[in-house]
Amino acid sequence: MDKFIAHILVIDDDDGIRSLVKKYLNENKFLVTTADNAENALEKIKIIKFDLIVLDIMMPGKSGLEFLKENKKKLETPVILLTAKGEANERVEGLEIGADDYLPKPFEPKELILRIKNILNKTIKKDQKRVIEFENVKIDLNKLLIFKSNKEFKINATEKTILEKMINSPGKTFSREDIGQLINLDKERSIDVIITRLRKKIEIDPKNPKFLQTIRGEGYVLWIEWLPKKN
Repeated sequence: MDKFIAHILVIDDDDGIRSLVKKYLNENKFLVTTADNAENALEKIKIIKFDLIVLDIMMPGKSGLEFLKENKKKLETPVILLTAKGEANERVEGLEIGADDYLPKPFEPKELILRIKNILNKTIKKDQKRVIEFENVKIDLNKLLIFKSNKEFKINATEKTILEKMINSPGKTFSREDIGQLINLDKERSIDVIITRLRKKIEIDPKNPKFLQTIRGEGYVLWIEWLPKKN
């Protein structure tokens, strides 16, 4: 997942299960926050944007299904349900109201890790921006083309790698070392040449870049307000 560290919220009233799940998730390089009921979880969701939620169905107070039904749309976060044996109806209902997967108790922690990774990989892949438009520029990474002011510019594999990383890391400054690691190149001058070449394809005035800017002493950043392609 390219150094992506997912933050998982585990909601379960069973102290033993919470501890076990957190242990295995931490061992697999996930960041973990836990909650022992729906109300506690909501307080944490207000201040943290989680990448995935592991949710127990049977909890005192508000059930996992009630929590999911009330919050799924505004969360926009993948959810894996933990269900007891014999809760077939609850599993079906959970999937119908928006759960992405379920796992019956007792479960193998390794299976939970696998299911989490599968969902996150799909989510990350889906969220990768391949075609973006801003002002009078369109970058199409699928076709390896940049369209600017009725002109068309081809981009090579190296340029595509840099643009793809910058587009999907909005506002992040990339040092020359960062870029060099992306494209297996350790010559700073050569990296500067590649950036200059990209500016000629993206910028209206390459000598005074508006989008692909230099951050003095740090590196390069792509500043754009992009619009996803609709079709």
